[in-house]
Amino acid sequence: MAVAAPPTVALRWDGRSLAVLDQTALPARDVWLELTGAADTAAAIRRLAVRGAPLIGIAAAYGLAMEVARRPGLGTLEDGAEVLAAARPTAVNLGWAVERVRAAALGAGVATMAAAARAEAQRIHAEEDAASAAIARHGAEVLADARRILTICNTGALAAGGSGTALAVILERHRRDGVHVLACETRPLLQGARLTAWELQRAGVPFELVVDSAAAGLIRRRDADAVIAGCDRVARNGDVANKVGTYGLALAARAAGIPFVIAGPTSSIDPNLPHGDRIVIEERGAEEVLAVGGAEIAPPGTAVRNPAFDVTPAELITALVTERGVVAPPTAAGVAELLGR
Repeated sequence: MAVAAPPTVALRWDGRSLAVLDQTALPARDVWLELTGAADTAAAIRRLAVRGAPLIGIAAAYGLAMEVARRPGLGTLEDGAEVLAAARPTAVNLGWAVERVRAAALGAGVATMAAAARAEAQRIHAEEDAASAAIARHGAEVLADARRILTICNTGALAAGGSGTALAVILERHRRDGVHVLACETRPLLQGARLTAWELQRAGVPFELVVDSAAAGLIRRRDADAVIAGCDRVARNGDVANKVGTYGLALAARAAGIPFVIAGPTSSIDPNLPHGDRIVIEERGAEEVLAVGGAEIAPPGTAVRNPAFDVTPAELITALVTERGVVAPPTAAGVAELLGR
């Protein structure tokens, strides 16, 4: 029987410097990038070398801490925070983590700014690791009857602290009872094919890779008992922005009468947004759609729409699983109560 590989590690912090696993090189190569401050951390986030809402937050926190350590001062702090916060618009964890480190540094003053920023970044990292473990436990209870689980994008250790969010739930379900996973390839950057398949294979979890456009039909055929996905931003009414394609899976799950579950830390909840229509959806470059593996696949001059995310209304979501517990179904009152725990 195949032996599972050691747990996946997406970033390494030695107390002073940050190394991140370049996710654009996976699964072909393990390439580690050495990051030194705000600019190169923001660049890594923009080009998806670092991705996944919680992991983006962790990396950005360390990026700002390293920037301040190089040149302590209010100007450095504010400039670094601005550069990092602007790296990607949709995931709320990015701005949340940057603001936490910024506030800690401001509160400490210039003399101890670097130490305070570093401590806050490490605190965020530890909290997200702990959140992952709690999400896995809560989610495994929600999906206790599911043995065949469909998921989209990548929500494991490559996307979050610990073992991830939605994928952490899947790993916990497999540990308890054994599961079979249908992993959507997740166009256009194939995070499911490149990253989720890599993590599932390393963990020894049986899975099949699914063409995105086949997922709804497989759900209708009852080839899945449940669908679980992560989240990049949750509005206070429970609407969820996640990788583009998630909304279609929610519609298919509702039509088939199977659970559609969202898993993520409370750091992904944005209480300042009343509903999902206010979430800024990132539009990425046309080249991600016009070429595959460097080979052009469309006629020259083809126009492209490439939204990185879509929004799933709360009424299509069976349960929102967080480290603080579960809201089933998610409502404005339930989300507010969750944040108050």
